Amino acid sequence: MKNLTLIIPAKNEGDSLPIFLHELKNYNCKIIIVLSENDSDTINSIIKSDNIQIVFQKKNGYGNALIEGINTSNTEYSCIINADGSMNPNELNKMLINCLDKDLVFASRYERLGGGSEDDTIITFIGNKIFSFLGNLLFSLNISDILYTYVLGKTESFKKLKLKNKDFRLCVELPIKAKRMNLKYICLPSYERLRLAGKKKVNAIKDGFLILIEILCLLIKK
Repeated sequence: MKNLTLIIPAKNEGDSLPIFLHELKNYNCKIIIVLSENDSDTINSIIKSDNIQIVFQKKNGYGNALIEGINTSNTEYSCIINADGSMNPNELNKMLINCLDKDLVFASRYERLGGGSEDDTIITFIGNKIFSFLGNLLFSLNISDILYTYVLGKTESFKKLKLKNKDFRLCVELPIKAKRMNLKYICLPSYERLRLAGKKKVNAIKDGFLILIEILCLLIKK
C-alpha cells in the first residue's frame, strides 16, 4: 500500500487517535493527519513516525480538513478515514483493489452482505436514507450511504472535483460532483465500528439542514 495515503481529519481526537494510529502500523501506507494548530491535546497524542505528516488547517471545518489533506497528498491513491476508529482499515485492501479500474470507491453501511454499523443512531440512519434517496432521485447517483465519508480513490480524481465546502456538506458535494464529471465509482459494503472515544461532531438538525440546502443548491447549478 505504498501508493496509498490515508487522510485523517483529527479535530479533538486526542483520546482515540493514538489507538487508531497504533492499529495502522500494520498497514504500509502514508498518513496525513489534518487538525488545528491550537489542538494541543491531539497534537501531543500523535505517534511519531516517518510515514506520518501533520497538516495544520488554514481554515476551520471538517470539509476543509479533507480538502487540505487531498491537496497535500501525492501518492497515486488517497483515502478519507476518520480518527475515531469507526472506519475499519481492514477494508482498505478490498477498496484499493476495486479502485484499480474506478476513480472512487464509496464504503457503505447499508449495502447487503457485509454492511452495518455499531455507531449509527435512529436519527442519523433516517437522515442518511432520506439524503441518499434524494441524491439518487435528483442526480441518479446509485449510492446507498451518501453521508459516509469513508472514500478511497485515485488522488488525481479527488483533485479534479475541486471540492469547496468547508463543513459536512462536502459529503454530498463529493458524490454529486463525481457523477457530473462522469467519474467511475462503486459502493462496497462496510461495517462501521463503535468509535474509540469522544462524541460525534455532527449536529443532526443543523448539519442536516445545511446538507439539504446544499443538495438544492447543487440541483439549481445543474
